[in-house]
Amino acid sequence: MVFKTLKQGENSKWENPADISLLKELKVMSEKPVKEDSVKMHKEANNLMDAGKYEEARDLFLRTAELYRKSQNYFDSTTMLYKAGECDFALKNYEKAAENFMKSADLSFLKGFDRFGVSALDYAKDCYNALGNKEKVQELEKKIKEVKAKLESAF
Repeated sequence: MVFKTLKQGENSKWENPADISLLKELKVMSEKPVKEDSVKMHKEANNLMDAGKYEEARDLFLRTAELYRKSQNYFDSTTMLYKAGECDFALKNYEKAAENFMKSADLSFLKGFDRFGVSALDYAKDCYNALGNKEKVQELEKKIKEVKAKLESAF
């Protein structure tokens, strides 16, 4: 491919449309990937949730949770999973909400955020109650009671 330097006022006339395609491809390859800002995304997701846009907020909370996890900010990751669960709960997507609350609880307990984990388990229990899954409700009640006893004995 031959590139011609244009003089001032001269229009570019491409002889081969493939040249245009190649230039576009080169431009895309040279662009730096956009780094997502987890703090801005966190705030935007909260704003969407406050505006009642639960589906959009949930999706953004989940993306933000993953970014926080990758940067080893586990507390904010658990918070974003919890918030995604709240969005699904508001949408009456109880199974998905329970899944997000359980992910939040699991990560919370793994990283030592036990009190936050208990809150997530409690919300998951509410989801299973709404679904009529009494067995799962009893299982979570037992787990919550065990963790609370452990926390009380630590003080």
